[in-house]
Amino acid sequence: MELGTARRRAMGALFTTVALTNTATVLTTTAGTLIAVETGTAAWSGLPSAAGVFGTACGALLAGRLTARKGRRFALLTGYSAATVGAIIAALGGIFGQLVVLLIGQAMLGLGNGAAQLSRYLAADLYPDSRKGFALSSVIWAGTIGALTGPLLIAPTAHVAAVLGLPELSGPILFATLAAGCAALASFLLPADDLNVSTAERKALPWRAIRLPVTAMVAAQVTMVAVMTMTPPQLHHLGHGLDVVGWILSAHIIGMFALAPLSGRFADRFGGRVTIACGIAVLAISTALSVALPESHTIGLPISLFLLGYGWNLMFVGGSSLLSRVLPAGSQGSIDAVVWGSSVLGSIGGGQLFGWGGYSLVAAAAGALVILPVLGGCFARRDEFRAAKPSNPA
Repeated sequence: MELGTARRRAMGALFTTVALTNTATVLTTTAGTLIAVETGTAAWSGLPSAAGVFGTACGALLAGRLTARKGRRFALLTGYSAATVGAIIAALGGIFGQLVVLLIGQAMLGLGNGAAQLSRYLAADLYPDSRKGFALSSVIWAGTIGALTGPLLIAPTAHVAAVLGLPELSGPILFATLAAGCAALASFLLPADDLNVSTAERKALPWRAIRLPVTAMVAAQVTMVAVMTMTPPQLHHLGHGLDVVGWILSAHIIGMFALAPLSGRFADRFGGRVTIACGIAVLAISTALSVALPESHTIGLPISLFLLGYGWNLMFVGGSSLLSRVLPAGSQGSIDAVVWGSSVLGSIGGGQLFGWGGYSLVAAAAGALVILPVLGGCFARRDEFRAAKPSNPA
């Protein structure tokens, strides 16, 4: 198979699996949150999301290790197979109203989501250095499909479940099972791993060589999660309905995913360091708007949440672009586990700050956190990355 054909086939498979897995994750998390409220109390509503985040972190770590040892196709197939089993378990939990069973399934589904997140590095490995940013950002963009279509599928799938005599909220999770299974099948379309640039020979790097991308990605993740998760409670506190919440979160999701290819092109043209710096600036503007206009649901918050998503995207793509050039697959998975695991800190910390001082305090603290890469002196010298870069054939 020609190199160009193999690349297109691989990118198509990666794009498809990420879109399907993200759709399944959105469906199960949304339905699981509502099931948790129905079977317990409102205080339990965050458990399905927490279980999914935990599974995602574990899945990223597992996928990285398996990729280094068995190759990308085996790693993705394992992750998506686990996700399919998890979705089935979660559906059973939804059908029989067993929250613990649902949480176990949600965590297993997260294993597939972790593999899907790591797919961006696999995409980057298929291309030379001059196109790595665009390659990995294309896979990130696939998340737009799940993020936007997932919520639209909740009502129709719930109706189908009701017609079949099942609990309505089990419908979205049953559809998620189908999506996860299709993702597992699509992973078979990946080419043999001899196409991949071997990452096994990349040696462990000193912390100073990777501290910029790692710190930037963690800071962006915590900042984004803290502000995003506290926006619905803020809007509810102001007396707005679900329509306003949905509109503002849609603006945020578009910012997170839809412009990813633009971020990738920017990273290829100007470098990951500059991309991260732009992301810091965008997140700073976003949090400043949230502090200044915490009650503006027509202008201030929609713009702020859009910029929150795009600032995260710039830092995520910029950091991933730098790491894709220097890290072996196992280390990529470990760092992804740290990044996604930090979401817990953003969620819990944001909730505590919201309770103490309201939405403006959350935004102010998040804005202070996002400049951590600068204050920590994390702008590593360019030659550290150049010296660490492996040879990469076009």
